[in-house]
Amino acid sequence: MTEQLTRTPGPTIRPLVRPVPAARRPVRHPHPEPHPEPPRGPHRAGQAARTARSPRAACDGSGPPHRPRTAAPGGAGHAELAGRFAHRLVEVLCGARPVHQLQRHTTLPGFHQLAALVRTGPLRPRGRVLRPRLGRVHDCAPGPGAVEACVRIELGPRHHVLAFRLERHARTGQWQCAAVETR
Repeated sequence: MTEQLTRTPGPTIRPLVRPVPAARRPVRHPHPEPHPEPPRGPHRAGQAARTARSPRAACDGSGPPHRPRTAAPGGAGHAELAGRFAHRLVEVLCGARPVHQLQRHTTLPGFHQLAALVRTGPLRPRGRVLRPRLGRVHDCAPGPGAVEACVRIELGPRHHVLAFRLERHARTGQWQCAAVETR
């Protein structure tokens, strides 16, 4: 007699506060060739001649060099980074996401702490499936390559606190979770 196991979808997470929309980035032009030049003819009085617009015009090398998208210490980029990672951590701790999906985003000691928390299941729903709600993520940058954050999680009538530390990898520059704790 073979039994077929079906997996029920895990709880979804609703934020307590509405996310602030991020600034819109310019859309890359799909065609690498420059636009044709505007017609050369008489211009309106008081109007300067228009130059051709090209997506590569801004990349001619005369401007400042391109920098990867990183935030200054204490900037809004750390809050966005900490918020996204907190959301993923809560999904793992509630059982909606497997722990191994965060393995490459954690250091070895951080992964061991996270795996131990998943085994003990402090945020794992028991009985009725409750939807966890995340509060505001509080973050600080104690050093140039580190971000510490905490978030309050509502899980039905109970409240939990999740704290974690993100560190920038020296060689790759990738942010990795170095420590995680929940109560």
